[in-house]
Amino acid sequence: MKQSYSGVSVPTDGTGIEYVAGDGGGKNPPFATSSSGAAHRSPDAKDGAPEKSTTGQFRVPERPIIPFIEGDGTGRDIWRASRRVFDAAVENAYGGKRKVAWLEVFAGEKAFRKFNEWLPQDTVEAIRDFRVAIKGPLTTPVGGGIRSLNVTLRQLLDLYACVRPVRYFPGVPSPVRNPEQMNVVIFRENTEDVYAGIEWRSGTPDAAKLLKFLNEDMLQGKKHIREDSGVGIKPISPTGTKRLVRRAIQHAIEHKRRVVTLVHKGNIMKFTEGAFRDWGYELAKTEFRDKIVTERESWILDNKDKNANLSIEQNAAMVEPGLENAPEQFRKEVAAEVKSTLDAIYATHGHGAWKNKILVNDRIADSVFQQILTRAGEYQVFATPNLNGDYLSDACAAQVGGLGMAPGANIGDGYGVFEATHGTAPKYADQDVINPASVMLSGAMMFEFMGWKEAASLIENGIERTIQQKRVTYDLERMMPGATKVKTSEFATAIIENMAGTAVASD
Repeated sequence: MKQSYSGVSVPTDGTGIEYVAGDGGGKNPPFATSSSGAAHRSPDAKDGAPEKSTTGQFRVPERPIIPFIEGDGTGRDIWRASRRVFDAAVENAYGGKRKVAWLEVFAGEKAFRKFNEWLPQDTVEAIRDFRVAIKGPLTTPVGGGIRSLNVTLRQLLDLYACVRPVRYFPGVPSPVRNPEQMNVVIFRENTEDVYAGIEWRSGTPDAAKLLKFLNEDMLQGKKHIREDSGVGIKPISPTGTKRLVRRAIQHAIEHKRRVVTLVHKGNIMKFTEGAFRDWGYELAKTEFRDKIVTERESWILDNKDKNANLSIEQNAAMVEPGLENAPEQFRKEVAAEVKSTLDAIYATHGHGAWKNKILVNDRIADSVFQQILTRAGEYQVFATPNLNGDYLSDACAAQVGGLGMAPGANIGDGYGVFEATHGTAPKYADQDVINPASVMLSGAMMFEFMGWKEAASLIENGIERTIQQKRVTYDLERMMPGATKVKTSEFATAIIENMAGTAVASD
């Protein structure tokens, strides 16, 4: 590792977080993460060098070095407030035994002013070296170059899972009647789909070349793309899909969530989003067979449970209403599906056992946008392609106070970058008025990821108590009768007051 990054010296009182890739057996290191990225302390852990493990695992020292990117615009106010809360949470939770050694690295406007670069290589190297980082909101450069600093970081570090928990804090104003029903975690694929940035501008020679190939060689008159079109490519792969769905299901197992929903537009985009659905089910049944049941399987099993004498054909007709009017080949396919399901899992999942499994289902994207408004309580964990997840996470956040209350993380194998989910709001920069909860809650996610669950709980509970006391920033105050408007810094002070003396230090 370097001694400094972009001229900022590495703290001498801290140690880097280590990562051990899975390549054998053996005991877990003191702090380990499963494939979902949720950290835990191994029951047989001892201090010392990490041993080999079958899954990738982190070893977090007592004083980890954590790079941070302050952020642009309101990021400056938000980071100052959030850092105070983070340090207070760690101090209250562990009584000085643990402490974060913060290392500033640069991106966005601050980096451009200092180095004439939006994203210096040193910043990427620091995150690679120290494994876990946190960042405020960043400006998207105008006029060419990097399209999005957030997307660029995700692609350079292969941070393939965007994880967005959305929950309601009592007292937060909401546009829906029962916001308390919203408690979901969205796993959004982070590297593929239209966010891959593979596109050609209308009227350019490259666009014309691609259109000629598509129209003449691939479509051959069956369809025709207008010659003045801009063209984008939407890649979705089984590799990207399965590793994302794997994390979503593992999260459900570890956090005792009962439903994982694959969100897609496969009724229209059959070979991309439809394939996302199919690969997701395939992964679930192959790797988590004893833990899950798919929705269609649950119908088949329930039919059999209720009537042990039900024939295969009768069961199939109940699964597919109107089957008697379908072509014979389709009727045979459904009957074969019923038989193979019963043969494969009735012994383990039948007689009601399936009711104790994680239900894996799927929903069309536009249907989900309606249902999270009308029946949010039916959903717990979502796994989505990139664009759907972007829309869905913001729509969910709108029900619980907006993006100012929505944390986020970008997780890859061996890396975690935690971030605000909102923009830079430059007109409010340096006014000490903006809601810092998104970064604060992202910090809580970071501490949980590291295995510092006590510090994470203090942050969440401190925010919840402060909101219930109606000491809030202007975005919430204007919608909360009787609330007291506080500055960003004062909000942080209130949270620290509310967490003081409530923690029990962990071993």
